[in-house]
Amino acid sequence: MTFDSKKNLEKTKKIVGYVDKKKANRETYSKLGFRCGLEIHQQLKTRKKLFCRCPAGIYQESDDFDAQVIRHMRPTLSELGEYDGTALMEFKTRKNIFYRIKNNTACTYEIDDTPPFKLDKEALSIALEIAMLLNTSIVGELHITRKQYLDGSIPTGFQRTGIIGIEGEIPLRHKKIRILQLSIEEDACREVSDIGHNRIYLTDRLGMPLVESVTYPDMETPDEAAEAAQYLRFLTRSTNQVRTGIGAAREDVNVSITGGDRVEIKGVAHIKQIPVLTHNEAFRQKALLEIRKILKERIPDPKSWKINSTVLSPDLIDTKKLPDPDIQKNRDQIMAVNLPEFKGLLSFFTQPGKMFADELHDRLKVIACLEKPNMTHSEILEPNLIENELSRIKEMLACGENDAQIIFWGPEEDIKTALETIEERCLLSFEGVPNETRKALNDGTTIFERVLPGPDRMYPDTDSPPIPIDDRMIQEIQRHLTTSIASRIDQLKKWNLPADTYTYILKKNLFPLIEKIINDFQEDPVFLGTLIGHTFKHIEGKLPDIHEFNTDGIYDLFEFKAQKQLSRDIMIPMLWIFYQHPEQDFDSLLLKINYQSFTKKQILSRIPELREKFKKNHTSNDASAEKRWIMGQLRPMALGNIQLGMLRKEMGGGTP
Repeated sequence: MTFDSKKNLEKTKKIVGYVDKKKANRETYSKLGFRCGLEIHQQLKTRKKLFCRCPAGIYQESDDFDAQVIRHMRPTLSELGEYDGTALMEFKTRKNIFYRIKNNTACTYEIDDTPPFKLDKEALSIALEIAMLLNTSIVGELHITRKQYLDGSIPTGFQRTGIIGIEGEIPLRHKKIRILQLSIEEDACREVSDIGHNRIYLTDRLGMPLVESVTYPDMETPDEAAEAAQYLRFLTRSTNQVRTGIGAAREDVNVSITGGDRVEIKGVAHIKQIPVLTHNEAFRQKALLEIRKILKERIPDPKSWKINSTVLSPDLIDTKKLPDPDIQKNRDQIMAVNLPEFKGLLSFFTQPGKMFADELHDRLKVIACLEKPNMTHSEILEPNLIENELSRIKEMLACGENDAQIIFWGPEEDIKTALETIEERCLLSFEGVPNETRKALNDGTTIFERVLPGPDRMYPDTDSPPIPIDDRMIQEIQRHLTTSIASRIDQLKKWNLPADTYTYILKKNLFPLIEKIINDFQEDPVFLGTLIGHTFKHIEGKLPDIHEFNTDGIYDLFEFKAQKQLSRDIMIPMLWIFYQHPEQDFDSLLLKINYQSFTKKQILSRIPELREKFKKNHTSNDASAEKRWIMGQLRPMALGNIQLGMLRKEMGGGTP
């Protein structure tokens, strides 16, 4: 009899109580016991890397390198005589780690052949400024420690990091979020690919300075988490000393619910993804807790539970009916595995479009290095395989009525690791939510990345002496400290700027520019704010990014306007042309938009003539239509010479 996996997915989705993100509210998350914390990594705009003198911010193409180093990671015993879980997992993968090195972006420090240089002073100064903006208590002495990184992304196997400030806070609209700490640290390599047993990295980003802002788990809804991340982004950018663009800022989000455990979602590229990612993770944990409940009812003694498996010969199963067309070509070994009392659980809902079987599917890729597709299972198998094939497999495995089966395939040398991985993940189901790191996907779901490192992953760096942070250094930075984001938002409100301009202005750190133009030229704040927050934003999105436009030029544009005594309406067409031709002088820009100088008297003197012309060519006596037509005729003359609103007033009102 065919198992209806779609029906089971819908049934288990109801058991979990899944609610679409759009329909969820604060009560939804309160019932789940939702808690969330953030780890925001932001690259600093320095000339050099943190612990060497290589230039920072120069990137290479994946196939452009001068040398390549190959390494293999292996676990070592800690001082307590224990192995770290992440280290053991990475060792199981038997990965070959390739580092592609470009001479102008890396040196012997990057490949762990030279001790660290002194910490970059420019990076330290920027980090201290950010720590002060977070209202943290600055440490008296900076101690560099080593934080284990066991995925190969750092050749040394650890990242050098140091805590700058502790116990700060940031204000949200309805609450304050506590800051646990701010650290300064070196960035890791950029991953190029991870296929089978080969993982390739570029070393251009390795060693670049960054700060990590860590919050307490104070966010009680996904939207609060996004709001906090947005505030932290605005705060770091307000210094004008951080890098922007793809990969310059990365968010790691920690999520847990009542009865669950901390799960870290790594590498969230866009803040707008945080609400749906954390929402789905909360319900994934709820689903795993429901699976635990079912398993405990079925199997009172989890210690007695174990899988059994068998090799499937090609004459027993038609490989063309399996989802991987390359099985025969690759000469993969095909295995069948029985999971006692797991019937109905493989197709149990976990995330939108995903089921519990995907938890196994992902780990087989990461730990056993079996490229996807790497498995199928009995709860989606039966429609594809003829009845006697599946029956023979069940007979070989001595399956019970309430068991579930997996069929997976891969190179013979990876089969043992794959079987261990399947059994280990199933046994974790009896505990509920595994403590793990997951990778964010664009559709708002996540996949397994690695086991979370143990609590003792940090230890002193014997190569780096303590760095005193004296009061003079702090006082010097405080003298030039930028205004807080909260005070900037208050000022935007006082200026009556549209609320939909705030994000762009703060994200691009354009507040100082707006403030300076208002103060120096007494410009109308609403006009200026909408010109930048609406018009300039639209220009940036509409026109190709053929160069890096310097927004300081907008100040020069307003200075030119003041000198020429131009009306402000001309700023919109001038800004369009200026963005495309920033190298041209402003008089040339006026020629490009066909500007001519007219006095107010010259413009208004044309109104009687235009009224007569309208009456000759139009039979309508509609006064508003006449005014609109005349405004259209006068607009080219008025642009830059008289504000259009003033012109309408002179004509007695009306809609242009």
